[in-house]
Amino acid sequence: MFKSKTGLVILVFCIIKLILHLIADFNSGFQGDELLHIETGNHPDTGYMEFPPVIGWLAFVQNQFQSQSVFVHHIFSHIASLLILILAALTVIELGGKTKAVFILLLCLLTAPAFAKSHQLFQPVVFSQLFWVLSFYQLVRFSRALDNRYLLYLTISLAVGFLTKYDILFFIAGLSGLLLFKRTREALLAGSVLKYILLFLVLVAPNIWWQFQHGFPVFTMFSRLYETQLNELTIPGVLIDLVLSLNPLTAFIWTGGLLFMFAGKRKEIYRPVAVTIVLSVLLLAITRSKAYYFFPAVITLLLFGSIWFEDKILLRRKWVLYPVVILLIVSGSVLVPHGMPVLRLNNYIKFTGLKKKDDRYQIHFAEFYSQSKWQNTMAAIRTVYDSLPAIERKDCLIWGKHYSQAGAVVIFGKDYGLPGSFSYHGSFYSWAPGGAMPNTIIAFSNGKAGIDFFKNYFENVIPSAKVYNPYADFDKDLWQTVYICKNPKQTFDNLRILFKERIFE
Repeated sequence: MFKSKTGLVILVFCIIKLILHLIADFNSGFQGDELLHIETGNHPDTGYMEFPPVIGWLAFVQNQFQSQSVFVHHIFSHIASLLILILAALTVIELGGKTKAVFILLLCLLTAPAFAKSHQLFQPVVFSQLFWVLSFYQLVRFSRALDNRYLLYLTISLAVGFLTKYDILFFIAGLSGLLLFKRTREALLAGSVLKYILLFLVLVAPNIWWQFQHGFPVFTMFSRLYETQLNELTIPGVLIDLVLSLNPLTAFIWTGGLLFMFAGKRKEIYRPVAVTIVLSVLLLAITRSKAYYFFPAVITLLLFGSIWFEDKILLRRKWVLYPVVILLIVSGSVLVPHGMPVLRLNNYIKFTGLKKKDDRYQIHFAEFYSQSKWQNTMAAIRTVYDSLPAIERKDCLIWGKHYSQAGAVVIFGKDYGLPGSFSYHGSFYSWAPGGAMPNTIIAFSNGKAGIDFFKNYFENVIPSAKVYNPYADFDKDLWQTVYICKNPKQTFDNLRILFKERIFE
């Protein structure tokens, strides 16, 4: 499949990447969304409020270890990140690249903080990138050989990608570009492309049916995103964010790739594939997607860019390889610690030169400090729980305003002897209890959603503990307040009705 020298390059990069991720596991806790994703494994299904089901199926496997270990809950993320490197390298070879092209590609991926962070966490993002790259690999193979086997593999990859994250639809829409070229159009029609479309629909049907049964909550979530976040995005702002997160020096490679994929000597193979990617990128831009939505498409640009660098630059000026490699390594050493916690928290603060502002360090990524955050929070809740009379502790539950809070109680609460938790935020709404509420509930929240929020649902709400976060990036995350809530005004069933239209608040 590839020469021994190329295989050795891939192996070395995979080892380095895995080591970096394992170091980050040791230095970090869970990011808030991960606590939701881990909990989906306790409720495997064909769909969830925010995303398709694959993340829940993977979480189900990881949860069998009954572990709080960051490493255990990142097993599949690490496997996916290594497969991305391998598939990207194979695609470069399929497109005609050689060892140096593979080396440059993998170095760009390794030194970009975008792929450090997005590949580190247990989120659909890394698995979405995996199926974009796998689908692109099969697309290239089909474009080369016009073999229906690769159409079948592409269909399956796209279907699993859809069941992983809905952004694969942008890739699927881009495939319409194949119809613009006689060679690929005739191959698609001769291969009865409709049967592959039907196969795709059959594979994704269980998730579509789940969404239909639940009133398509994913549309509500996207609507909420556009109201609160996406409507504020601008193309220049996203582009700046994209360039910075990909390591500005790699822009030299992927912009070269953007030009080369249309002007390369293998036009009959390159152009249909190139148009697919360009259409996908344009659709992402039109829909005001966040920068990280573009990451899979940029990987494909880097594939072409590495071949361009090997064919057009190194062929004439071999010496250019050395300064480029040095610059990428140096810049990556500076930037990657901003993408994932390869440094201990105190060392990261020193490395970045962070100074306290308003009596706190403002650290953007919660996983850098979440170990201590949740330890302090669970200890505070335990103190409040112990203050209750025994008869009230018997049926008491914990209400986490945000799904990460409810998820934290699920994964860490057992060590502190805490009761179960519930929430009406995100997919936790689906798992909320029914029937009558106990007389006493412990609730906690951060930011503005405080005592006034819980007073809507209980006769008596008493603030009982506050947990300070010295690393909060935003004011709303500076304090978490724990409340004792007594004499509920409604049942759990009534709460489900009240929160039905407020799941994503």
